[in-house]
Amino acid sequence: MKVTISDEELVDHKVSETHLQQAADSIHNDGYVVLENVVPHHKLDILRQKMLEDLQTLVSAKEKVMPINFVKGHIQQDAPPYAPYIFRELVANPFVTQVTHKVLGDGLYNNYFSGNTNLPGSGTQPVHVDTGQLWQNLRVAHPVFSLVVNVAPLEVNEENGSIELWPGSHSDISVSRYDDIKVGLKHVKARREFAPPVRGNTKKGAVLIRDKRLWHRGMPNYSNTPRQMVAMVHYVSWYRTGRKLQFEKGCESAFESEYLDSNAEFIDEPIDYIFRNHPYDYNEESNQVYDE
Repeated sequence: MKVTISDEELVDHKVSETHLQQAADSIHNDGYVVLENVVPHHKLDILRQKMLEDLQTLVSAKEKVMPINFVKGHIQQDAPPYAPYIFRELVANPFVTQVTHKVLGDGLYNNYFSGNTNLPGSGTQPVHVDTGQLWQNLRVAHPVFSLVVNVAPLEVNEENGSIELWPGSHSDISVSRYDDIKVGLKHVKARREFAPPVRGNTKKGAVLIRDKRLWHRGMPNYSNTPRQMVAMVHYVSWYRTGRKLQFEKGCESAFESEYLDSNAEFIDEPIDYIFRNHPYDYNEESNQVYDE
């Protein structure tokens, strides 16, 4: 479901009760929602240009191992952790946090700041989850405990590799956090029969919010330009990992929020955000193709 934030809501910095309930219902029922018209385009343009420059630095470093996720062309790439590339509409968007607060309640906090870039000519990832159900052998799925917040600095569609989403799959209990995050092919085939996937297309300035348990996968980028995506994860208050996110000093004000604990520390020294990621479940020799 898509919820378009109105001009009146933008002026008031407040999501209407109708839109707030629609967004929360969509997350509970389908596992995701798209909020449109919530991030200024000019700030996204600045971020995109910097991420393109960082991508060139990453791919040009021949001595470094490319941080490929599953298949070629899907690269783990962090956004710059300093101003002006850290801004409130990205890391503490008031419209996004009103929605995540509606779903997760008081005390929610962010525990992730990374992203990915889908390169031209990329392959198809396996269907997977970012995490499974918290407990094994459940009879029904437990309530949502974490929400992924995805922000693309450009319009995303089938041409440049929009994410594939499987509506309602967050309530499937076949994958727990103790299992491989790849969903078994028999489960994928069975679900396709009654609840086939959709594409998470987003206009520029939109934000995709999805349950972390939702089945999804990266799809091929048929365009001639990289498609970037910044990712954050908002957690319910009681699920704690004990780690802090690091950002460079000078961007503290961007994290001010009525609802969201930034869970951040601000340091003086530069952060090696370009080369700190590693390949995930990728074996170049196997050259495995996922067509389910």
